[in-house]
Amino acid sequence: MLVTTKELLLDAQRSKYAVGAFNVENMEMVIAVIRSAENTKSPVIMQTTPGTVKYAGADMYFANIKAAAERASVPVACHLDHGNSLAIVVQAFRAGYTSIMIDGSKLSFADNIAITKSVTEICHASNIPVEAELGRVGGKEDNLDNGDDNPYTDPDEASEFVEKTECDSLAVAVGTAHGVYKGTPQINFDVLDKIRKVVDIPLVLHGTSGVPDEQVIRCVSMGMCKVNYATDLRIAYTYGVKKYIKENPGVFDPKKYGSYGIDEVTRYVTERMRVLGSCGRA
Repeated sequence: MLVTTKELLLDAQRSKYAVGAFNVENMEMVIAVIRSAENTKSPVIMQTTPGTVKYAGADMYFANIKAAAERASVPVACHLDHGNSLAIVVQAFRAGYTSIMIDGSKLSFADNIAITKSVTEICHASNIPVEAELGRVGGKEDNLDNGDDNPYTDPDEASEFVEKTECDSLAVAVGTAHGVYKGTPQINFDVLDKIRKVVDIPLVLHGTSGVPDEQVIRCVSMGMCKVNYATDLRIAYTYGVKKYIKENPGVFDPKKYGSYGIDEVTRYVTERMRVLGSCGRA
């Protein structure tokens, strides 16, 4: 059941839950995320960043996700996360991705509008939805470094941006950051509330790994419809692999330690789906 994110996120917006968007780095992570979605009957988004695409190619990751989706009984979308150029957007689009993000947040407001508008024109011609970003979610994820200044999204700019670009969902900066937090993150709910009042499309929360569950739940109640997780999946998978190898130092079959990585990611993703309220929504 390979689908676009368009109806997934609109249903989440109507019904006050969020769809989990999980960055997958290999086949084992794909298996784990699908297993979690099936177990909880949750719609799900699997996504890759430009760095991940560079590692093996958009077609390779899409093939993994497509194969898993065709076996699944839940809706699955394949999303390009943080597409930072027209070249990577077109690569993912041609590979078959069912959702595209163009991240022009490092550009000026006018230039961000221009590049986002060009991507919506390309993708909407084939009914592929587009996520954009306004304001800069700080930190570092993959090979994407947004620094630590982490300015908030301006609500007035958000309204104008959505109108001019015709993007389908908007990632906003409300106090989260990519990567591992040095302290406890504090989401600015006042900023989120102001954005939600002037923007009527689904909102996206980036940098959610490490954010306390109660803050995530509140964000969802205030209109976050897509919530991204990346770093914590990597940590969970690596923990499972290391644990198995430590207990079985003579192992050389990657299926054995890979299965432990799958189990750890499955546990993590399943809990996140419960927090997001997506269980039973497929």
